[in-house]
Amino acid sequence: MSGFVFSEKPIQIESGEGMTLTATDGTQFLDFGASYACVPVGHCHPDVVEATTQQVQELMYVQASYPHAARTALYDQLADVAPGDIDNVWLCNSGTEANEAALKFARAATGRSKIVATTRGFHGRTMGALATTWKDKYKKPFEPLAGGVEFVPYGDSEEVRAAVDDETAAVILEPLQGEGGINPASTEYLQAVREATDDAGAALILDEIQTGLGRTGSMWACEGHDVVPDILTTAKGLGSGLPIGATLVRDWVAEQHGDHGSTFSGNPVTCAAAGATLDVLQRDEIPAHADEMGQYLRGELEAALGDEVREIRGQGLMVGIEVKRGANRYLRDLALEHQVLALPAGRTVLRLLPPLVMAEEHADAVVDALAEVVT
Repeated sequence: MSGFVFSEKPIQIESGEGMTLTATDGTQFLDFGASYACVPVGHCHPDVVEATTQQVQELMYVQASYPHAARTALYDQLADVAPGDIDNVWLCNSGTEANEAALKFARAATGRSKIVATTRGFHGRTMGALATTWKDKYKKPFEPLAGGVEFVPYGDSEEVRAAVDDETAAVILEPLQGEGGINPASTEYLQAVREATDDAGAALILDEIQTGLGRTGSMWACEGHDVVPDILTTAKGLGSGLPIGATLVRDWVAEQHGDHGSTFSGNPVTCAAAGATLDVLQRDEIPAHADEMGQYLRGELEAALGDEVREIRGQGLMVGIEVKRGANRYLRDLALEHQVLALPAGRTVLRLLPPLVMAEEHADAVVDALAEVVT
């Protein structure tokens, strides 16, 4: 008997520390994918390990109806770091669950059903979040999905203004698309979406599951655009690899949130890991470091790859390299010949999402490896 959903790679990982993953044969890999941005402060950060271990020894689980110190502390931490006046927190197990909750909360709070989503957007694989995900390859085998979703071109202010009306519950989008190819949004576009939802009395949901927690050079990508959503979702790196997500909402949404819940909402162990992760991000000023290292990495990539690639784009340590041929062959060569792990973002984009503790020496090693496999 074996797993059947994931296509396993020919590298069996045994341990990790900081920027490095070690295989069972002792080979060390520089991790520039961070398992889809899941370890922002590096693999097995000692503060996160200590907090998690202590919590495991004291209490592994109690349902969210009973207050617990680790959960209560995380509520406060997330409210403190949330943008603007977002003060309400609902905890879950993953990013797709956070987006499911966001869509439900928006419909309950507005009494409307229409959801506006964007081309090339990715919001998860459960039936509701999947309905707002653009690519047919993710959706076709599972149709019919939840209805009431209308797609508009990402980055087109006029199209979103035309789509958002008095039947719209929410607009959901990523401030910088990840799975769709590392596509940044302009400040003008995001502010236009904010204005359109305000005018229509609809909720703005920003999916910061991949862009949040310092990845783009600030705690949340929306902060760089002076936009505060009504609902913000986060997950991936929140628990340094342990399964946790969160849906953060403004008061007007929280007051009419409907009936929603989850058995494992706010598990004490994952809350302890998330709290320690947030502590490290803030104490060590990790978002600012990610901004600095991202500028360095993109500059070195531009200098080394030049005309060999179509474009290098991104923000902070969320970097996309659009190549002229399929991305997978480069990913294979990076891993097997240069011991560098990276990710695809569509068919022709190499995605770099290293732990945010990356140093210049790590960037130099990856740039050298990319120069060999691409050129």
